[in-house]
Amino acid sequence: MDTLSRLIDLARPQARLDLRCLLSGGFDIDHAPMEAGIAPFHLVLGGACVVDTAAGVQVPLRAGDFVLFPRGAAHRIRDVACSPATAPLTIAHDGMLPLRRNQDESASAPADLDLLCGRFVYSPGSSALLLNALPDPLHVSLGDEQSLHALQTVIALMRTEAERRQAGALAIVTALSQALFAMALRVHGETNASASGVLALLADARLGSSVQSMLHAPERAWTIAELGERAAMSRATYARHFAERAGMTVMDFLTQIRMTVACDLLLRTQRSAADIGEAVGYQSEAAFGKAFQQCIGVTPGRYRRKQPGAEGAEGAAGAAGA
Repeated sequence: MDTLSRLIDLARPQARLDLRCLLSGGFDIDHAPMEAGIAPFHLVLGGACVVDTAAGVQVPLRAGDFVLFPRGAAHRIRDVACSPATAPLTIAHDGMLPLRRNQDESASAPADLDLLCGRFVYSPGSSALLLNALPDPLHVSLGDEQSLHALQTVIALMRTEAERRQAGALAIVTALSQALFAMALRVHGETNASASGVLALLADARLGSSVQSMLHAPERAWTIAELGERAAMSRATYARHFAERAGMTVMDFLTQIRMTVACDLLLRTQRSAADIGEAVGYQSEAAFGKAFQQCIGVTPGRYRRKQPGAEGAEGAAGAAGA
């Protein structure tokens, strides 16, 4: 499994489609902040709009653009002219999804905006390494047709399925949303040379191999010198270059990898905290528990118990710490 696929697997984002919007004229739709573990997204199937963020930034979106709020920030969807709302919003159903619109269904003119809205639900802790490094919002534009050809293909298929609403359309569009997320992350890492974080590391031809090594063997007592050798750099050069691209030190990043893998093992397995701690490089349960609480904010046992759907993994939860 390649490194980005492994990180997405650890984050376990589950796509859920909420509704489709067909809007014309003036519109202003407010989106309240989401709780932890929910990242709303919007995909423009046709037309254009602007997104006003809680930080006061205005993000223009056109057909094919994808915007994700990794930490669930509040935002507003507005028409391009940011004019007052011209008609009330209504909710119906288009045979696939709830349909929000502000024009009469009998209107012959196409809507000014065809927008697909949904969310990714993920597990806090195991997703931190990937999602915390993303800008809020993450905006991927189809400005570069050559590098984004595959992304355009996925979006075109999503639009076709949404319009035809044939049997299985919702399942297909939901699955394509998962693919869209992975492709958007890849494009973001490849096209934002000045960005920092794990995607910037993966896009770096020399540093990516060391990240892959840490993910493949988090239990190993890695040294900066060893990792530098894998990147064909001296210890000092590697440490400096890594910090510039990651926004943190090598050892801090290794700790995040270990905690991410540990969170995943707590959720997916019935292994005890001692076993999981050893699997990610800690020689004692106490050392693992202390590091886990410092990084995640709770003990391993509490983390396992508080996650939705964790009951099936609690056969050995008693051994996972309090």
